[in-house]
Amino acid sequence: MISELFDRNLRWAAGRTRMDPEYFRRLASQQGPEYLWIGCSDSRVPANEIVGLDPGELFVHRNVANLAPPQDANFLSVLQFAVEILKVRHIIVCGHYGCGGVRAALSGERHGLIDHWLQPVACLCRRDAAELDGILDFDARVNLVCERNVLDQVENIVGNPFVRDAWDRGQPLSVHGWIYSIQDGLLRDLETSVHGVEEPSIHRVRAQKPPPRRRRRGIAG
Repeated sequence: MISELFDRNLRWAAGRTRMDPEYFRRLASQQGPEYLWIGCSDSRVPANEIVGLDPGELFVHRNVANLAPPQDANFLSVLQFAVEILKVRHIIVCGHYGCGGVRAALSGERHGLIDHWLQPVACLCRRDAAELDGILDFDARVNLVCERNVLDQVENIVGNPFVRDAWDRGQPLSVHGWIYSIQDGLLRDLETSVHGVEEPSIHRVRAQKPPPRRRRRGIAG
């Protein structure tokens, strides 16, 4: 029931205030996160929780398959605000294994409007088709594409004018590529961090042993 969400909100706010009477007053005074998180819309990947940060400590942008497309006004607005106004010090692209968006793009089936959004992932699949076709386990194939999709989005962000201009100004800013496993709740660093204007050396990572097969969920899962 929707009304239950309001009840849960009341309990949550009351609990926060009991533990820290100044919590909401402090939170309302300013927003000063050091991190921009670009993640998937999947409801099982709660950005703040998996890195143990409170509200106000992580600026979050989420979409299906954690994309950073240079033509998307929504993403670009978030990126510019984070870099130029909030002056975050770290941009984190975080994918997750078993991503339903990646699975949809890799399947070759039609899903409607989402197919247009997932074009970058579909292009990645075509680009690496020879290698991907050699992986017989479909879940392992999906997980490798999940990793490579993160690498591609890191490259997109590193080449973005907002980010390049920040580096030219001497603004401290790093871009990172991570991936999350819903199976064990752990993050993995894909070792793609870029800290300045030098061209990144992003090494393609090989497929890891896939987590146990799960029942297929919706596209965002």
